[in-house]
Amino acid sequence: MTAVAEELQLDDAAFRGSVLRPGDPDYDVHRKIWNGSFDKHPAVIVRCAGVADVIAAVKAGRESGLPVAVRSGGHSFPGFSVADDALMIDLSPMKGVRVDPDTRTARVQAGVLLGELDRETQAFGLAVPSGIVTHTGVAGLTLGGGIGWIMRKHGLSVDQLVSVDLVTADGEFVKASAEENPDLFWGVRGGGGNFGIVTEFEFRCVPLGPQILAGPIFWPMDKSAEVLRFYRDWVAEAPDELMTIVTHRKAPPLPFVPEELHGKPVVMVIPCWVGDLEEGERFIAPLRRFSSPVADVCSVKPFLVHQSMFDPSFVPGRWYYFKSCDVPELTDEVIDITAERSLQIKSPLTAYPIWQMGGAVSRVEDDETAFHGRKAGFTYNIGCSTETEEGFAEEREWVRNFWSALEPWQTTVYVNFLGDEGEERVRTAYGAEKYERLKTLKRKYDPDNFFRINQNISPA
Repeated sequence: MTAVAEELQLDDAAFRGSVLRPGDPDYDVHRKIWNGSFDKHPAVIVRCAGVADVIAAVKAGRESGLPVAVRSGGHSFPGFSVADDALMIDLSPMKGVRVDPDTRTARVQAGVLLGELDRETQAFGLAVPSGIVTHTGVAGLTLGGGIGWIMRKHGLSVDQLVSVDLVTADGEFVKASAEENPDLFWGVRGGGGNFGIVTEFEFRCVPLGPQILAGPIFWPMDKSAEVLRFYRDWVAEAPDELMTIVTHRKAPPLPFVPEELHGKPVVMVIPCWVGDLEEGERFIAPLRRFSSPVADVCSVKPFLVHQSMFDPSFVPGRWYYFKSCDVPELTDEVIDITAERSLQIKSPLTAYPIWQMGGAVSRVEDDETAFHGRKAGFTYNIGCSTETEEGFAEEREWVRNFWSALEPWQTTVYVNFLGDEGEERVRTAYGAEKYERLKTLKRKYDPDNFFRINQNISPA
């Protein structure tokens, strides 16, 4: 591979990016990913400046015989953005965003992060449905589906996707949309990076903000069961304009958290209302009044401010571990398990969300996209975090035990929240019928499983 890397470096006309090997300056900077529990050393890192670079990198991977890992934002929960002794194709330098306010569309290159996209679209009072941490990559989020704060009103990221540009496992450039290669377009809307490297996304934008009504309301964690039972009934009739996330954790020392709560176990309900603000105030009022919250910082604020609210809870380089599942409803049994297990959190950095699903997400026909689980009621993303390896094993065991306790109620699982859990869990993420359809598509576009360091759909 060294010879191939040297060729790419020397042929400046054909390759505009950079090639890094162990020992080179910045090699250690660019091999690191968001989840600090993974410390992998690729054989070579190819940092791509454009589509031609991606094509060259894929062909180099073919010639070298090395396994290929693809990085955009580097937020892959199981660390699939990098691998030992592999060729790492790094898309992060590809930062182009072009918003057309007249057509309400945005063209977004594969290295763009959510916060970067949000800043460009909000300049025109627009948004693309995306996630909840601004340093997440647009590419990985979208290819898995894309759940976030405005999905109940405007759908998933893939529901606003118009087309993609993609480099196949043979190094060929293709486009996919509803009209062109529609089978591939179906697959990339949830099927992850199994069919090629998407170099650019075209999205429809939706009007949004810039002011929304959002922010956490806090109760002591020992009130969790009581709060969740009220919350369950309150959101049952929620309009699409409301999205909520419930979070259990020890209150962090952040500016919006009252100092007297720092380090105390709390349960937070975080509403995000993206409609008429007065109507939102009326709908959220019963939650504010319930059982004497110890703090309420839900207020009118710019959408960009709310989008970055979770960033301090998911700092790059910390150690993270997750297990996820969807449940159809918050039954009394599910609530009691949630309340009991949450009180066992030890790490001050561990915080896990329960996502309210439904709304616009559930009204798209399930077979329209590879994304599965549109009928889920709530998504549990049970995760833990520690600053270093110290205490990590204990927190990880807490995650596994909590997840196991919920097994009787589990249905689907969001593929972007999967760890490295094996083929059966990937099958669960898509359901048996879609999984077989995706395998057929894999045989067409990547028959020898060149792109396999991912939530893999084997062509076999």
